[in-house]
Amino acid sequence: MSGQKLSRTKRTNKKRVNKSHNKHSRLTKGLQIGGIIIGILVIIITILCFYWAATAPKVTNAQLTGTSQSNILDSKDNVIWTSGSEKREIAQQDEYPKDLKDAVVAIEDRRFYQHGGVDIRRIFGAAMANFTGSSLGLQGGSTLTQQLVKQTAFSSAIADQTFKRKVQEAWIAMRIEKQYSKAQILTLYMNKVYMGSGAYGMKTAANFYYNKEMKDLTMPQVALIAGLPQSPSGYDPYSNPSGAKYRRNQVLDAMAEYGSITRDEASQYKATPIDDGLVTDHTEQNNEAETAKVDDSYITSVLAQVKAAKYNIHQDGLTIKTNLDPDVQSKAYDVVNSSANNKYGISYPDDEVQAAVTITDPQSGNVIAQIGGRNQDTLQGLNLATSTQRSGGSTVKPLIDYAPAIENFNWPTYRALDDSSSFKYSGTDLAAGDAGMTNSQPYSKKTGQPYVSMRNALTRSLNVPALHTLEGQSPISATEHDEYVGHAKASEFLKKLGMTPKLSGSSAIGFNVSTEQEAAAFSAFANGGIYYKPSYVKTITTQDGIVKSMDSKGQRAMKDSTAFMMNDMLKSVISATGTWSLGFSQYQTDDYVQGAKSGTVAYPADSDYPSSAAQDLWFTGFTKSAAISVWTGYNEPMSVSKPLDGLSGPTAHLPNEIYNTLMKYVMTHDNRDGSDWNKPSSVRKVTKNGQTEYEVAGEDFNDPFSNRLPRIASNSNSQSSTTIASSSTIYSSISSGSSQTPNANTNVVTPSTTIPDSNQGDRSTGGNNTGASGGNTTPDPKSN
Repeated sequence: MSGQKLSRTKRTNKKRVNKSHNKHSRLTKGLQIGGIIIGILVIIITILCFYWAATAPKVTNAQLTGTSQSNILDSKDNVIWTSGSEKREIAQQDEYPKDLKDAVVAIEDRRFYQHGGVDIRRIFGAAMANFTGSSLGLQGGSTLTQQLVKQTAFSSAIADQTFKRKVQEAWIAMRIEKQYSKAQILTLYMNKVYMGSGAYGMKTAANFYYNKEMKDLTMPQVALIAGLPQSPSGYDPYSNPSGAKYRRNQVLDAMAEYGSITRDEASQYKATPIDDGLVTDHTEQNNEAETAKVDDSYITSVLAQVKAAKYNIHQDGLTIKTNLDPDVQSKAYDVVNSSANNKYGISYPDDEVQAAVTITDPQSGNVIAQIGGRNQDTLQGLNLATSTQRSGGSTVKPLIDYAPAIENFNWPTYRALDDSSSFKYSGTDLAAGDAGMTNSQPYSKKTGQPYVSMRNALTRSLNVPALHTLEGQSPISATEHDEYVGHAKASEFLKKLGMTPKLSGSSAIGFNVSTEQEAAAFSAFANGGIYYKPSYVKTITTQDGIVKSMDSKGQRAMKDSTAFMMNDMLKSVISATGTWSLGFSQYQTDDYVQGAKSGTVAYPADSDYPSSAAQDLWFTGFTKSAAISVWTGYNEPMSVSKPLDGLSGPTAHLPNEIYNTLMKYVMTHDNRDGSDWNKPSSVRKVTKNGQTEYEVAGEDFNDPFSNRLPRIASNSNSQSSTTIASSSTIYSSISSGSSQTPNANTNVVTPSTTIPDSNQGDRSTGGNNTGASGGNTTPDPKSN
């Protein structure tokens, strides 16, 4: 028995030994496999590093001594702008004083004289400092030699901050260390770095900031100069004196730690005011050539796009080819900056009135010209063409009201819309109405025609149908209301067109927008429904020869049926004639087919300005191959002595006259395609009330028109439905008893806290026409 127990014990121990042995074997085997994998990875990385080093850019002496300035080119490869407005001054080695050299080494690369181009100890130290939050991390991991390489051969774009780039940067730095002495490398660096305010190199910076030779700089001034390269704008002593002082003091502390000065001296120097000796007048820099103003607004937009792509225009030595058409840009500048009595016949009332223009190619999103202001005194100031501080008035109606209605509900161009009574803003007693609707003209409330077709509402720019389309207060019966777009669907549609405005109760008849946004949005109508983000830059070429395409990638924003039907209705804005047209038929031509929309924003009803005055005037139009958006107004509209005309009068036509002059030039300049749009298969052509209309093919739409007939009949003493339906026609004659004349600007929105009575609103020809607008609780002046 005992033998059996012993035998069983032996067998158990044997099993345990085997299990332990198996575990040890698996662990050993796992470590071996892991080691093999790591070894393979090391070999692969080593091979890659050797390959990347072998294929690194070749850096010549000319590149090392040359500037890191960037050039902007137009579409014909002409240089139109170069970074850095100050002349770059090259200093010899012996011109740099010892204090300045010590300051640069102390703050940027304290082991500069010990390493061979790459400082492994520094890399680990910087990594540890970044991890612990220590101030030692202020030097970063790159040596001065690596920084020289970066500024000579590579860009600072985040997309280029790759492991491959770091390997190549280190390899080139080590090669440079073998070819140049430390003194030469330091001089090359100090001559090349961007120092802010258009100055390249420390000799240039000494003259710009202090009007001194480098040898005459005080120690605090030396420290400021040495600290600028890390962040020229962040440490700019003019725009950010607190940041400049912080950085200067960092340099002084680093110099004390390096041994160049004592800690007591550092404390003494830090007490010096940051503006001590700072030059405040840069006359030469401010005397810009007049020719620079022609392209200035466009260049401002180019710089913004380059910055958004994470490139540094002042340090990366970029070659930026743009989509700018120099001929169109010159023409636009000439037209906008003409005097009152100019050859174009445009009635500028004075030199203070402003104008902004953006011209795009609908087929690509390329911005071919842009003017951001009139008679501008300074360069790279506020670009009014991209500013969203002014309401677009009725130019937004196609974008927020009617296109989303077609997109979501398949509304046909003849769809009946309610204009029977004033629209009351939600939660208020404030109302808006359409002017001139109480007379005996072919369409009026008095004659019992309370409904109007969508085409007619858009062509005549009526406010109430637009408000009902977005907000939805139109009754079909005692218990039913007509379908409407609503803010959610409108916002979704606008977002696809690059706009995200905050919508209110009055947004249907105006929200804040820019000419850039409108030109891009209307382009989506012109090209069949594709939205292209406005693009100023075609390609960016870095110093190492890498070319990056910046072409805009189109995204479908709407169905082709929506785009075509909107095009056709917007064509009616131009082609319509007669009493209820807006008077733009004079711009119709056989040379090209175009659609357009105007917009007028009136003064608040409680202001001291007449009801016929306008704060903002807009006109946005397009062909297949060009979209042009124009805004005109004053920078401070509430302080002008004589405002623009919102109704009849010479200045009421400013934006459409600018548009017409430029569209004629653009379309003939390059023989652009001005043909009519082909009807897509998704649209069906129909005849309604004697005129051509369109509807979405194969789709049903909610048409409450028949439900409205009894109500119309009772209101109009049994007027026939045929007569009612004919309200969709733009009449070509004026009744004999009328003295009214066509007017080019009838689409006025008034931001107001006092709303006129209900039969007033959109400025149509004739009638009492002070407009109205409002918000969800109170009218929103900013959105009209």
